[in-house]
Amino acid sequence: MTTLLSPDELEARLRHIGAERYHRNHPLHKAMYNGELTKGQLQAWALNRYYYQSQIPIKDAYILAHLPTPELRREWRHRIEDHDGTHDNIGGIARWLKLTEGLGLDTDYVKSLQGLLPSTRFAVDAYVNFTRDRSILAAIASSLTELFSPTIIGERMEGMLRNYSFISRDTMAYFTPRLTQAPRDSTFALSYVKEHARTPEQQQDVIEALEFKCNVLWTLLDALDHAYVEGNIPAGAFVPETP
Repeated sequence: MTTLLSPDELEARLRHIGAERYHRNHPLHKAMYNGELTKGQLQAWALNRYYYQSQIPIKDAYILAHLPTPELRREWRHRIEDHDGTHDNIGGIARWLKLTEGLGLDTDYVKSLQGLLPSTRFAVDAYVNFTRDRSILAAIASSLTELFSPTIIGERMEGMLRNYSFISRDTMAYFTPRLTQAPRDSTFALSYVKEHARTPEQQQDVIEALEFKCNVLWTLLDALDHAYVEGNIPAGAFVPETP
C-alpha cells in the first residue's frame, strides 16, 4: 500500500476481507448447519476446535503483555477471564468441554489432545506465535474476525439445534455468551486499529493480519474436511466410532 486510507476506508477494507475470506463461507461450515454431517464428523470438529479454544487465553496473554497502559490491559484482560473463567463463572473452555461431552467424547481424551489433527496444531500454534512475535497493532487486528462471528454463531446454533437430534441447548451453551462478548471485543479492537494504523505500512500490516487469521480459521476446516469427509485420517488422529 502506498496510499493512506481514511479510518472508515480501512474499516471497509477489513469488512470486505471478512465477506470474502471468513470461514462462514467454507463448505464444511455450510454442511454443518445444514445437518449434513454425521455425529462422528461433529465429534471430530468439536475435538479439534477445542485446541483453538484452549489457546485463546494464551494468545490474549501475549497481547496483554505488550499493551503499554493499565487502561488497555484492563480492557484486554476480560478476554482471558471470558475463556478461562473466574471463581464465580465458568469460562468458554469449560463450556466447550460441555459441548464435546454432549457429543459423546471423553473429556480427559479431549483435553489430552491425543486425537488432534497435525494440521490443527500447526495452524493454531501459528496464530499464537503470530500474536507473540508481531506488533501489537497486527496482533490486535488479527482478533477482528470477531466482527463476523455473531453471524456464524447464530447460523451454527440454529442449524445444529434444528438438524441434529442429539444436540441440545445445554450442549451448545458455549455460544450464547459469545453473541455479546464478540461484538464488545471487536468494537474495541476495531477502534484501536482505526486510531493507531496511521501510515500505509501500518494499514497494510492490519489488513494482512486479518487475512492471516481468516486463513487460520479456513485451514482448520480444510483439515477436518480432508480427514473426516474425504476419509484421509492421519495416523494417531481421532477416529469416530459412529458413521
